[in-house]
Amino acid sequence: MKAIILAAGEGKRCRPLTLTRSKVMLPVANKPILEHIINSLVKNGIKEIILVVGYKKERIMDYFEDGINFGVKIEYVEQKAQIGTAHAILQARKMIGQDDEKFIVVNGDNIIGPQAIFDLINGAEGDATLLTCKKENVSGYGVIVAKGKNVTEIIEKPKTLVSHLINTGIYLFRKEIFEMIENTSISTAGEYAITDTLQLMINNGMDLTTAVTNAEWIDAAYSWNLLEANTIVLGDFENNINKGKVEDGTIIKGSVSIGKNTTIRAGSYIVGPVVIGDNCDIGPGVVILPSTSIGNNVSIASFSHIKNSILMNDVRINTHSNISSSIIGSNVSTGPNFIAEEGEDMLIRIENELHVAGKLGTVIGDDSEVGGNVLVRAGNLVSSNCHINSGKTISEEVPTNAIII
Repeated sequence: MKAIILAAGEGKRCRPLTLTRSKVMLPVANKPILEHIINSLVKNGIKEIILVVGYKKERIMDYFEDGINFGVKIEYVEQKAQIGTAHAILQARKMIGQDDEKFIVVNGDNIIGPQAIFDLINGAEGDATLLTCKKENVSGYGVIVAKGKNVTEIIEKPKTLVSHLINTGIYLFRKEIFEMIENTSISTAGEYAITDTLQLMINNGMDLTTAVTNAEWIDAAYSWNLLEANTIVLGDFENNINKGKVEDGTIIKGSVSIGKNTTIRAGSYIVGPVVIGDNCDIGPGVVILPSTSIGNNVSIASFSHIKNSILMNDVRINTHSNISSSIIGSNVSTGPNFIAEEGEDMLIRIENELHVAGKLGTVIGDDSEVGGNVLVRAGNLVSSNCHINSGKTISEEVPTNAIII
C-alpha cells in the first residue's frame, strides 16, 4: 500500500518558525514532524511514499532525498499553488498505479503514532474511510456526524456542539476518489477541500465510514503547540548517554539521550525526558529540566537554566541565561543573562486574530541575535533575522528583520 503525505503548505499559524521552513519540517524531539509520520508508516509496513511538496520544497527534498536512509522509497510531486487538500491529492494521481486498489492520505503537519495508522487500516470499510478521534473541546476542528460507522455529515468548525468526533485528516481511499475530486466545487475560501469531496460522496450515496482511534495524534496548529507535542513524544524516549562525553560531577536523572561528540561538562544537572543532539557543548553548571529538546551544534554556557523548551540547531546560549517554555529557532545567539519569562494563558496575535497559548515564554525565529541582559516578557514573539541590543526589555511582538537599539 502507498501513502500520500500532504506537505505543500506553509503553516502560517506557526510563524515566525515557518518563515524559513515549512511546518512539516518543524522539529519535535529533534526530528521533523514529517519524519515522525514516515516512521509511523514504516512500522505499519508502508514503505512507498508520495510527498506532495510546495512551500520551501528544497528543504524537504534535501533532508529526505529518495527515502533510503529512512527505510522508504519517496517520490515527489509539486503542488505549485496551495489551493486546498483535494487539489494536493489530485497532484499524485499519476503515481497511483493500476495495482494500487487502496492508498492512505496523511496530513504532513500532525504527529501521528503508528497505532493510529493501524487503526485506520484495520477499521477500513466502504468506498472511503476517515480516521477520527474523540475530543472534549472540538472548537477549531472538522467534526464528524456518524450513524454507527457510517458518516452522515462533516461540519467544519461548528459553532455549537454536534459531536465529539473530530477529523484527523488521515484517510484510506480507493482510486475513485480522484474522479470525485474533479467534480468538487471550489469553496468560498478559494480552495478545493477534501472535506467537500467527502461530503459530495455522502450526498451521492457512497459509503463513507469512520475508524476511531485513541492513539497518538497531535495537531500542532500553532508554534506553542510544539511544546505539548515535544513533551508527549519525549515520553517514549529511552535513556542513551553513551554516545557523548559526560564529565565527572554531572548528575543525570530520568530518560536522557545525548548525541555523538556532545560534551556535558562538570556540575551540570539534567532531568529527563531530555534529548540533546550531536556536537553540543553543555555547561559547566547548566541545569536542563524535563521536556526539553536541544538540537545539533548547540552550545549552552555555564550556569544557564533551560526547561520545557525546544532549541533548534546551531543555537548559542550565553552564561546565566534562563529559558522556560520557549522555542528558539536555528542559528540564534543570545548574550549573557538572557531571560525568556514564562506565563500562562497568554493572548497571542496571529494573522490579526487573538489566540490563547497555555504555558509560554517566547518563540524566536531563525537567525536572530539577542544581546546580553535582555528580558523577553511572556508571550511576546520575536521574528526571524532580528537584532536586539543588550539591556532591552521586550514587551511586544518583534517583526521580521527588526533592529531594537
